[in-house]
Amino acid sequence: MPFDPTHIGEITVAPLSQLTPDGSWQVELAHDLTESLLIWITRGQGRVFLNGQQRGFGPNSAIFVPAGTLWSLELGRQCIGQVMTIPASTPMDFPDSADTLRIPDAQDQAVINSMFQAMQAEQQDRPALWYRAMQAHGTLIAIHVRRLMAARNSTVRKPTAAQRLAQGYCGRIVECYAQHASMADHAAALNVTPTHLTRVCKSETGKTAGALLTERQLHAARSLLITSELPMRDIAATLGFGSAAYFTRFITQHTGETPSRLRKQARDKLKRSA
Repeated sequence: MPFDPTHIGEITVAPLSQLTPDGSWQVELAHDLTESLLIWITRGQGRVFLNGQQRGFGPNSAIFVPAGTLWSLELGRQCIGQVMTIPASTPMDFPDSADTLRIPDAQDQAVINSMFQAMQAEQQDRPALWYRAMQAHGTLIAIHVRRLMAARNSTVRKPTAAQRLAQGYCGRIVECYAQHASMADHAAALNVTPTHLTRVCKSETGKTAGALLTERQLHAARSLLITSELPMRDIAATLGFGSAAYFTRFITQHTGETPSRLRKQARDKLKRSA
């Protein structure tokens, strides 16, 4: 059967900086995405919050973030890398769960670098069947990374009860976000007290359970401010705030700017870059 590129979404590769076109908050605040990411760090270091845990990373690290995973990223000043974005409609051979992997072997690094370069060339030139080439190269990267992860995982210990609880809480933040559940609601659903949930999250992620919930709310709010034309009252209602005034206080408290000011700053930046 002839290959039909309309059956898959468009896989893209871009420099690491493209994750933060409107500011570092776009990756530093805990959030989830509708597409999957493979982040390939070639230089620098930082920290990633992923799958209910906070981990450090350095050069030659692969970070896989499946769609619907609560995550955040702190990048050091010298961080350089590439990001592959994989739409949910595109089948790939990445693992089902989020993971990070340090790749010390120079030959393995060269394999991944060469395939990213090939994808960049296909994306830029767009020759015949470039969609198919992008998926093929992406699949090869996925298989290579997955093999390395499988080899590493043979020595990885099973998650502790604390790790499972943190993962479960992060999963609920994503799955139940539209229900506007409170931290206490999540704790009750997980059969623990809010105090215990807070203590475990702080231990495993470096952030309290309440802070993770607030970050997810703040990321959604800032994203709607810059990507939609919705009035403030409609954004407030969408996110579960009781009033536009309460929404304004929330944004001002956590950013130092009013929602209107943040929206204007984003629009002015867009005009300058046009």
